[in-house]
Amino acid sequence: MRTEPVLVYDGDCAFCTASVSFAERLLRPRCEITPWQFADLDSLGVTRQRAAYEVLWVTPAGAVHGGAQGVAKLLLNAGRGWAVLGALLTLPPLRWLAHGVYRLVANNRERMPGSTPACALPAGRRPGA
Repeated sequence: MRTEPVLVYDGDCAFCTASVSFAERLLRPRCEITPWQFADLDSLGVTRQRAAYEVLWVTPAGAVHGGAQGVAKLLLNAGRGWAVLGALLTLPPLRWLAHGVYRLVANNRERMPGSTPACALPAGRRPGA
């Protein structure tokens, strides 16, 4: 059984990797951070399709939070002022707004700074898949 949460992200996406690296340096979360391509998804209770679709926060008890709510859990875990922002992102209407912004960014990640053409491809069609 895990003792700390796990943040699972798309390691083939340069924008995703840069975002997670930035968050790791800035927030210093108390969690394991791993690309889904190297994670034991079965033991996390996560499908490949979901892991390719959104960032995931998996609690030690096995609860899975994805997308904007995964980010909210990361912020809550970081503590300090970040926890306040994370808590706000769990409450309507900010929760709904955060979901919309997350989907907008995720659906256009190949257009974001630092991205690569691989970000636009479905996970199964990326180089090395």
